[in-house]
Amino acid sequence: MAFPVPQHDHLICIHGALEAAEAACRQKGARLTEIRRRVLELVWESHQPVGAYALLETLAREGRSAAPPTVYRALEFLQRHGLVHRIALLNAFTGCSRPGHPHAGKFLLCAGCGMAAELEDEDIDRAVNEAADRLGFTVSRQTIEVEGVCPSCRGREAVR
Repeated sequence: MAFPVPQHDHLICIHGALEAAEAACRQKGARLTEIRRRVLELVWESHQPVGAYALLETLAREGRSAAPPTVYRALEFLQRHGLVHRIALLNAFTGCSRPGHPHAGKFLLCAGCGMAAELEDEDIDRAVNEAADRLGFTVSRQTIEVEGVCPSCRGREAVR
């Protein structure tokens, strides 16, 4: 998933994420309950990672009586089923652009606007695994978070 362009139709992202989630849950025999579905939808509302308490506030504004454990359980379910990723640097969550496909999480995080892009690059995975092998280390899970400036923010900086 790249950084969105200005004319980006985000409803396509949300619709695609929900369809993929429903298919993945059906395939695994898991239940995408109403609250899990809504939390996933809220995570996908933008390309900015969102924290659990921001999700909770939105649910409360919608009149849902969700408590923090409810949101955390929904996020845990979504993460366990590969539908969202946790961004440790921000203590926030972002939608997975490749649900159902085992892959390492690699993220480019814009310090300017807060957008996140999931980076898909097998060369990086291979380099990490080869370096780990040289050290006798077995990788069980990999997440890489890189902070910088996205093309839109870089363009705005150039205009100043």
